[in-house]
Amino acid sequence: MSSEHNFTRRRFLGVSAMAMAAGQLGLTSMASAAPATSGGGAGAAASSSGTAAFPPLKQIRAGALDVGYVDMGPAKGPVVMLLHGWPYDIYSFAEVAPILVAKGYRVVIPYLRGYGSTRIVDAATPRNAQPAALATDIIDLMDALKIKKATFGGYDWGGRTADIVAAVWPERVKALVAVSGYLIGSQEAGKKPLPPKAELQWWYQFYFATERGREGYDANRHDFNKLIWKLASPKWDFDDATYDRSAAAFDNPDHVALVIHNYRWRMGLAEGEAKYDAIEAKLATAPVITVPTITMEGDANGAPHPEPAAYASKFTGKYSHRTISGGIGHNLPQEAPKDFAQAIIDVDKLA
Repeated sequence: MSSEHNFTRRRFLGVSAMAMAAGQLGLTSMASAAPATSGGGAGAAASSSGTAAFPPLKQIRAGALDVGYVDMGPAKGPVVMLLHGWPYDIYSFAEVAPILVAKGYRVVIPYLRGYGSTRIVDAATPRNAQPAALATDIIDLMDALKIKKATFGGYDWGGRTADIVAAVWPERVKALVAVSGYLIGSQEAGKKPLPPKAELQWWYQFYFATERGREGYDANRHDFNKLIWKLASPKWDFDDATYDRSAAAFDNPDHVALVIHNYRWRMGLAEGEAKYDAIEAKLATAPVITVPTITMEGDANGAPHPEPAAYASKFTGKYSHRTISGGIGHNLPQEAPKDFAQAIIDVDKLA
């Protein structure tokens, strides 16, 4: 991660006040795979309904990472790549994946950098979680797995990453399901403050901008992230076992550094890497997404998110939007797995 910045109180408050628009938009070498039994959800697992969901995790070297991932379904089936968000993990798709496998899909679900058994291989590599880095990780993973093209589905960080892959590398994306729609943003976009109510929703981003916030998240990540789950999905009655299963992924040694870097980068308080400058420059133009897309939103999403009407024009291919009712919050795939899986199946038919 970039070195810490020391700001005076005046500079910090000034930069922080500008940062939330960026957050609103931002909230926006071959190797062989082998089974592994590592931490953060490794091994056979049960879904929240108690049925077997995942086979043992696999690990593969992909770019700068040793990626932990689930790979289910027929090896030659059409590929679906499912991407989780913060503060969640691969178990958001525990009940989605079996539905898709039953339809003949090969389902790949990686831990993002900083989660579960995914590791940054070189100690000298910056602990960088800017959006372009996360998207490049997925292209590296597809190359390592020799996947030319996939249908993508994601939410939160995973939704933004899927959006970016579709916008920058459309030849690798067959179709897209994006919860909360168009989440591509830039640092520059953050210079316009949001209304007070919207700023309030980003309390944790202000917190993470401080050294106290970094230390607090490091010391209390289990309880902190459980609070985020409750605030983001106020009507989701998850139990402790469901949360604890995912919370194991936050014990990754780089988790705190990467989460803090991601939010500080959005606020312009941390530097990225020059090798991603061209990608970030393209993203700053708010490029359209041309692949067939279904966007989704829960009717009780308590996390900051744009309204569907605000982003519909950013999808210029075959497109539709679905709002899922019944008290569905931010973690839509886990709260409404049948609806999410059906969207994947339906958008795949549009391609």
